[in-house]
Amino acid sequence: MSFMAHDKRPLSPDLQIYRPQLTSVLSISHRVTGIALSVGTLLLVSWLLAAAAGPQAYSTVQGVMHSWLGRVLLFGCTFSFFFHLCNGIRHLVWDAGYGFELRTIYVSGWTVVAASTALTVAAWFSSFVAME
Repeated sequence: MSFMAHDKRPLSPDLQIYRPQLTSVLSISHRVTGIALSVGTLLLVSWLLAAAAGPQAYSTVQGVMHSWLGRVLLFGCTFSFFFHLCNGIRHLVWDAGYGFELRTIYVSGWTVVAASTALTVAAWFSSFVAME
């Protein structure tokens, strides 16, 4: 019998047969939203620099921010902020040693998604109400 027997099956799960779990999706999303917040910070800094540079530069940046692309970016940054915040709170609870039961992990994960969505919608709704 050879110790180097070759099977046709993979030694570990690969992307064709692995089904992403809620926990892995939220973990990856937490990293992605962290990167998005870094990019969003650059947008915030450009807006502040434009405000300091004068009315012409500020008007240009405001025009970009009020375009459909600017609003999509701002909406994405808002969701990224709230998702990162809510998921960070979830991780703080874990760091305290709570919430490791499988059911609790899934409930808290879906709570993060729901709270992030609700907070994003509430923030945007309140900004539109404030504009009127």
